[in-house]
This record gives sequence, C-alpha cells and structure tokens, in this order.
Amino acid sequence: MASESSPLLAYRLLGEEGTALPLNGAGAPGGASARKLSTFLGVVVPTVLSMFSIVVFLRIDATGPSGLRVLPQGYGWNLLYGSLLLGLVGGVCTLGAGLYARASFLTFLLVSGSLASVLISFVAVGPRDIPLTPRPGPNGSSLPPRFGHFTGFNSSTLKDNLGAGYAEDYTTGAMMNFASVFAVLFNGCTGIMAGANMSGELKDPSRAIPLGTIVAVAYTFFVYVLLFFLSSFTCDRTLLQEDYGFFRAISLWPPLVLIGIYATALSASMSSLIGASRILHALARDDLFGVILAPAKVVSRGGNPWAAVLYSWGLVQLVLLAGKLNTLAAVVTVFYLVAYAAVDLSCLSLEWASAPNFRPTFSLFSWHTCLLGVASCLLMMFLISPGAAGGSLLLMGLLAALLTARGGPSSWGYVSQALLFHQVRKYLLRLDVRKDHVKFWRPQLLLLVGNPRGALPLLRLANQLKKGGLYVLGHVTLGDLDSLPSDPVQPQYGAWLSLVDRAQVKAFVDLTLSPSVRQGAQHLLRISGLGGMKPNTLVLGFYDDAPPQDHFLTDPAFSEPADSTREGSSPALSTLFPPPRAPGSPRALSPQDYVATVADALKMNKNVVLARASGALPPERLSRGSGGTSQLHHVDVWPLNLLRPRGGPGYVDVCGLFLLQMATILGMVPAWHSARLRIFLCLGPREAPGAAEGRLRALLSQLRIRAEVQEVVWGEGAGAGEPEAEEEGDFVNSGRGDAEAEALARSANALVRAQQGRGTGGGPGGPEDGDTEGPTTALTFLYLPRPPADPARYPRYLALLETLTRDLGPTLLVHGVTPVTCTDL
Repeated sequence: MASESSPLLAYRLLGEEGTALPLNGAGAPGGASARKLSTFLGVVVPTVLSMFSIVVFLRIDATGPSGLRVLPQGYGWNLLYGSLLLGLVGGVCTLGAGLYARASFLTFLLVSGSLASVLISFVAVGPRDIPLTPRPGPNGSSLPPRFGHFTGFNSSTLKDNLGAGYAEDYTTGAMMNFASVFAVLFNGCTGIMAGANMSGELKDPSRAIPLGTIVAVAYTFFVYVLLFFLSSFTCDRTLLQEDYGFFRAISLWPPLVLIGIYATALSASMSSLIGASRILHALARDDLFGVILAPAKVVSRGGNPWAAVLYSWGLVQLVLLAGKLNTLAAVVTVFYLVAYAAVDLSCLSLEWASAPNFRPTFSLFSWHTCLLGVASCLLMMFLISPGAAGGSLLLMGLLAALLTARGGPSSWGYVSQALLFHQVRKYLLRLDVRKDHVKFWRPQLLLLVGNPRGALPLLRLANQLKKGGLYVLGHVTLGDLDSLPSDPVQPQYGAWLSLVDRAQVKAFVDLTLSPSVRQGAQHLLRISGLGGMKPNTLVLGFYDDAPPQDHFLTDPAFSEPADSTREGSSPALSTLFPPPRAPGSPRALSPQDYVATVADALKMNKNVVLARASGALPPERLSRGSGGTSQLHHVDVWPLNLLRPRGGPGYVDVCGLFLLQMATILGMVPAWHSARLRIFLCLGPREAPGAAEGRLRALLSQLRIRAEVQEVVWGEGAGAGEPEAEEEGDFVNSGRGDAEAEALARSANALVRAQQGRGTGGGPGGPEDGDTEGPTTALTFLYLPRPPADPARYPRYLALLETLTRDLGPTLLVHGVTPVTCTDL
C-alpha cells in the first residue's frame, strides 16, 4: 500500500532508489530511446506537413501539354507506384524517429520552396491558356481541345468563382456536392494530431504539443487562405474544375511544383505511418487486444517499435488496393471525424467530471467548445456518408464493449468513475430525507458478517431482500488503534470488494475497528451510508451452537479456480479470509452482546432481521436466474408474536406489516417467483373462525399482496386469560416462570412445524412421517419480539428464540419499527 514515503514512480520523478529518472520513453524493453525531438521538429514540422496533405489531391496528369505520357497508367501501375512509395516511407519509419525527423525537415524545406515558387508565380506569370485533358466523346469520338484560363488578377474572375457551381469530378465521373468537397478538403486539415502521436519522442511533451500544434495550425491556415484567395482571383472555374494540377501549368518552373507535391505526399504518409505505429504499439503494450497485436510489442535495442511500423505498413498496403483517392476520401474523413469527436468527448467528460487534476493550459478551453466539437463532428459525419458514419460508430461501440469486457489496465484511471462520482454526489445532495414517504419505502440493509466463509447464503439472501435499496456489508475488526502502528482495516477492503464481485451481489463494503463487536455495530449503524441512503434495517445471523460451514468449498462461484494465472490478478479469496471458527472455540461476540446489539438497533429506530439456518435454503432460490425448478416451495409468514399470541382486529401492527412487506419483496425476486406465499393466523380464545381471515384478505387486497391465508388454532391454554391491553414487551419482562415461557416457545415451535409438514411429506424441519407429497417450506418469516428491558434477561430471551426456531429450517425473525406500506394514493 502506498504511503507518504513511497517513491514517486507513478509521476516518473524518482526511481526506486530515489535517483532521478532520465527523460526517456516509457518502459520500453531494452531501454527506450531518449526523448530528443524539439517542438519544431517533433510537432510543428509533422503537423504542417500532415495538414498540407491536401496537395495530394492536386492530381498530376498522366500527359503533359504535348500529350506525351510521362508514366504508364492504369490500376496495376498505380498500385505499383503506391507500393514503392509506401515501401520507402515504411523504411524511413522503421529506422526510427531520428531519421524520420531529419527526413521531415528536408521535406519541409522542399515543400516551403515549392510553395514559395507557386506564390511568386501567381504574381510573375502573365495570363495564359492552359490545355485541358481531352475527354472522349459519344461513340468513342474525340472532342475538340479545351482550354482553361489563367487570367492574372481579375475581379471578374473572382466574382465568377464565388458561387458554388458543383460539377462532375473528371477523375471519377461522380457529381460533386458540399459533402464530397468537404470530405476531400477536410483531409487537408487532419494533421493536428501528428505532434501528439509523437509524444513519446519529445523532450517536453506537455509544452511542445499545445504550442507546436497551435503554431502549425495558424501557419497552415494562413497558407491555405492565401492559396484559395490567389487561385480564385487568377484562375477561371473551368481550369479549377478540370485540372487539379494547375499549379504546374502556371509555375515559373513546373518541376519544382512536382517535387513539392511528391514531397508533401511522402511527408504526410510518413507522419501518418509513424503516428499510427506509435498508437498501435501503445495498444499492444497494454494488452488491449490480446494476441492480435502481440507482435507489435517488439522493439529494437534503441526502443524503436519497428514491428508496429510493419503492422501499420500492412494495413496501408491493403488500403492501396482501393485505387482512386476520392473513393476513400469519405471513409477516411469519417474515421478522422470519429477520432476528433472522441478527443472532444474525452475533454468534455473530464471537464464535466470536475476532476481537480484536469487543468488544461489552453486558456480558451471550455466545455462549450468541446460540446460544439462533438456535435459538429457527428453532424458532418452523417452529411458526408450516413452509411460510413453509422458503420464507424458501430465499430467504435463494438471496440468499447470488447475493451470493457476484457478490462483495461487499472493504472489508466477511468473517466467514467469520475463522471459517476460527480453525478452521484449531485443527486445525493438532492435526495432529501425530509421528503421521504412511506409509499416509496424500500429496505436498506446493513448485514453484519463475521467471516464470509460461513455466511455466503445469507449474503445472497440479503441481496434478494434489498429490492433496489442500499445494501452494505459490515464487518467489525477487534482492536484498539492506539495500540496499533497502523489501521488494519484499510488493507482488508480489497478482499471484501473481491468477495462482492465473486458473489455477484450489489453491495457496498463498510469496515470498522472497535474494541468490541457491539461498539463496532453501533458505529456502522450510525455512520454507514451517505445522505438519504443510510441503512434502515440490521441483518444478523442467528446466535446458536451450530458449527459454521465453509461455503467457499461448496459454492460454485468460489470453488472454481480463479483467474490466478492472468498477470496482475488478485490472490484467491480462500487465502484472504481465515477458515471458519472451529466448534467449541471462543467467539468474538457473547450472547449478552448479541442481544444488546439487537436492542441497540431498535433504540436507533432500525428494523432488525435475524437469519437462522440460511445455509439450508434451496440453492436454486439463491441463484440469479428465474428460479425455475420442478419442486415447488412455500414461503410461510406468521405476522404475529408467537410468544404472545392474540386474536382480535388489532393483530396486524407495524411489525406485522413489515413482516408481510419483506416476504412480498422476496417473492418479487425472479428466483422466488414460483414460491407460494402463505400467511398463518392464530385464532384467539374468543375469535370466531373466518372473521380474522376475512379482515386479512381485505387488507391483502388493498395492499395488492397475493397470498394464501390459513387459520390455525392455538395450542392448549396458550394465551388464555391474557389481558387484551398487554404490551408487546410485557411477556418477556413479566414475572412468569421460565418453565411457562419455555413451554409456550415449544408449543409455538410445534405449531409452526406442524404447518410446515402439513401435506409436504416432510418439509425442512417438519415431520418425517408425512405420507403426502407437496410443496415444501423453503423459508419461514417469524415475528421477532423486542428484547427485554432488563439486560440480565438477555440470555433467557435468546434461549426462547432458539427454542422457537429449533428445527424449522431456514427462518427469518423480523421486527419492524417503521411503517412500510399504506393504502392511500
């Protein structure tokens, strides 16, 4: 775990021995090449040359004015020329960034000289007629020669060129429009990422990238505007539309234009190829696509990713098979727009997440510009090519889903987590506890767990009971921080979070350190949760003498081998939690403190659920599926205090309704859909059969609860002569003898068992001599009486609960203190 004295490896400031790290590439095997490129050579030159790639579309005619063929033409010859040039570019990039920088600078000089000659030619050359490439006429006949006109600076020429006037592209025969012209022109402005792609080769990336990119964009914008202005002022529309290589025709020395065009094409190709190879190498190094990109990890002794260059070269070679560049212009532009939209979206996400460490140095940055960039990119994508736009977005979605499924390196940091934090904090502040209403009540559970090895079934059952509410796993570590060198709780969070992931429950984890479990439970009851999301129900396992079981050994999610062979995987959970307590060994919680914890929760106005024998629950009922099974089950609910049974219309109180609500919530879980809910009523000594059942059915109808209602006759003398006004806690606090209380608990236990076994052929805890077969009772809900006011009676109270629930199978003892349902609209 990191501390204040840990080396700053993550910030690349100090090495493990405290020595300064050299400013070189990040972690390349064999030692990365030193970052040596300046802002001009590493950012300005590549960006300018990439953005000048528009001259690639200023085609070079196959024939000169005299009609002599300069080079053989055709698809095969064009593919050969492109492959040879691509081989030259690939060779330069394979030899490293140093050679690339020198070649780029030489190219920059050639392009600058070519541009200077073109700009001078607009002024120095007089008006002239320029022959155009002849077009074939109908039936193969030849048309008369056509000419374009270089008029010199002429206001009428400028006026004629101001309109749109889209015409047919003479190289493809396709009719041009705004979207197609934008797609071609946009490629001349797509080099702004060239400097960022070379970040690993720069001396000072944080300064060089923004400064160099802005300078390059401003310079390129100025040159483009000047060329557009001079061309529209001096060349008529026919020349502009029918001869994409008109710069040669008006140049003082045409070969210099040809050199500039080829140099710009080569430089743009080099910039794109070396930038793509660096990105590909980074993807391979992060193992994002597994074995597909594994060879791209290979680097030379100097740190040059030559294998990634070969990968990129192969992909470009496939693109050359398409032939004409205008055919690919729309697709290339759409992918560029997707990339720029992704960059804008990343900046927008960081701005909206309000991350303190996101401090852009560009002073004109705001979320408005990011949102405008995303919207404009998406709009232009669909204007250019709706099919390509939809396909590219689908591809991006598939890649994102693949990366999410594989899981990226944890050292990345996820902007989604920052966004979630920002939104959750905002909405938690709006979640006002003063506006709570019983109509929207939901259980928010705090499950106290000693050792998860013996509590997996209860952990999953509580996850089913939460019904979209808060679910917190709490654990108390015994100790005193004053006597410890460090907090022992913090290192445990990783193991508990892994437990939550493996068990597939939607729970938070809250751990505390306390001298006693009771005090720790008080801490968790008070401070767990945040704002309006705080636990309202405490869930505990039952305190009995049953030996704890190790469910890690039998549960499929934990018994299967973990992905421990994968690099960076966490240790097996079985090594992170101690084995279950041995039978007879001392416990961390005494019976007195256990009952006191229940009493503390009720004093804090928290509902309480005690779960006994949850390990005996049918496994299919704890699964995440639909619970489809050939065996039917009952969920039995006894919504009255069996240790103080009574009849009369007031038998359903707040606690009884809470019991019904929890049982109904469980039935809404897919795994429990097929289980039948049964509600049992105990007839009082003066209660006529059917009266209480009718009132309960009317209540269930109002509450929209589907259940089977059954009346049962209370046992011999039980409750006879009880005062009607007796309060709930009177029995456990009364002076009745222990023998009488024990007899009452045994009678209630026998009654519940008898109903479980009625027509079941021996349900869990039921009689074994049943002859008929039917649904078994999977879970029983019982009314939990309040603990006695006298702490000295706590052990006796716990003994009565043990007698009441003995051999009943999976049982939940529930006590509710808050209203949970109503019939008002």
